[in-house]
Amino acid sequence: MSKNYFGTDGVRGTVGNDPMTADFAMRLASAAAQVLVPTGGTVVIGKDTRLSGYMFESALEAGFVAAGADVLLLGPLPTPGIARLTQEFNADLGVVISASHNAYFDNGIKFFDRSGSKLTDDIEHRIEEQLKNRAITLESKALGKAKRIDTARIRYQEFCESSMPDGVDLQGLKVVFDGANGAGYKVGPRTLANLGAEVIPIGCSPNGKNINDGCGSMEPGLLKLTVPAVRANVGVALDGDGDRLIMIDENGELIDGDQLLYVLATARQKQGKLKGPIVGTVMSNLGLEHALNAQDIEFRRASVGDRYVLEALKDSGGIIGGETSGHMIVLDKTTTGDGLICALQVLAVMKESGRRLSELVEGMPKYPQTMVNVRTERRMDPGQSADICDAVAVAEAELANKGRVVLRASGTEPVIRVMVEGEDADQVVSLANRLATVVAAAAG
Repeated sequence: MSKNYFGTDGVRGTVGNDPMTADFAMRLASAAAQVLVPTGGTVVIGKDTRLSGYMFESALEAGFVAAGADVLLLGPLPTPGIARLTQEFNADLGVVISASHNAYFDNGIKFFDRSGSKLTDDIEHRIEEQLKNRAITLESKALGKAKRIDTARIRYQEFCESSMPDGVDLQGLKVVFDGANGAGYKVGPRTLANLGAEVIPIGCSPNGKNINDGCGSMEPGLLKLTVPAVRANVGVALDGDGDRLIMIDENGELIDGDQLLYVLATARQKQGKLKGPIVGTVMSNLGLEHALNAQDIEFRRASVGDRYVLEALKDSGGIIGGETSGHMIVLDKTTTGDGLICALQVLAVMKESGRRLSELVEGMPKYPQTMVNVRTERRMDPGQSADICDAVAVAEAELANKGRVVLRASGTEPVIRVMVEGEDADQVVSLANRLATVVAAAAG
């Protein structure tokens, strides 16, 4: 059963357009409270640095308090930090106000349950059913209360620091940290510095409108230039809400989520601490699968979306998974994708092994892969178009079992992602562009 509001990562859209309005946020809070929060229960609310975060924070606070829930306001904090503090405060629900890697004019609302995990599809359906009713306001004696938590960042920072292996610090490492002018702009540099690294921060001056703007994991151009320019050992970039990570090696080369999975998986295997398979997605590079198999490490693919990676990890008993884009999950350290904690695990491997990041990824070849995003006027399933299916079949025949074609609709925006992967870079680009043209025509 399809959902009207929830996508792969909560509710998201352009501020001022349905559903990202103050009125909807208050109704969503009321609906979520009635489904998940008993009267007198507790909700924590955190946000990134977008200007509209103030508005949505107030609207959500009003909706929850009116429904009888007590609210703890955490302020700007990475999404995984909000998941962690949901557990630490024994809250019934955690709420994140963020549109992740999107520009400032978008925003979103997503939830964590009391265990710090994302909601199931079934619970999201129940909330949407409740949205059909009006928001409630209880009588005065049953209303909730709101309180701002000034120690939220320190609590999360201490948790991140505790994820480092015993006896390992970052002394001797020079790290350029790009906070995307987002939720990790304070906690990232301070955590790294507390662990002994020399930190050079960029993208750590948010003004409400510059989140993800020319910085962060989605636009690491400045970071790629800065790392070799200042002779740093490594660069770390988060996205706006801090759950996505990419890194830059000492030469200024980008190290993506697939390569970081390889680093963590092979290190854990050598330590005898690897459990279960490594979980990627249908978009993970074929080189990762081949490199892990060569090390006798099982690799599985899940649907795109860190929630599906997490489900696959739990089902298989695995502890490490992620996406090419940098959503990384290390379940023996935390319950959800966490860019900063995963960065610390990679930095720990560098310190323990004495090897540079460029050396740690040498064992993983990357197959040429091209992604073309085709924007559509409406959401659509590419698998329902005969023209698209025929074009895909032709492309797969040309690849002759030496590559892959993946088409999928984005869960957060009206975009069809066309990905082609194979041994021949020119062929990959040509096929991707040809398929994108077919998709654009079918969507028009």
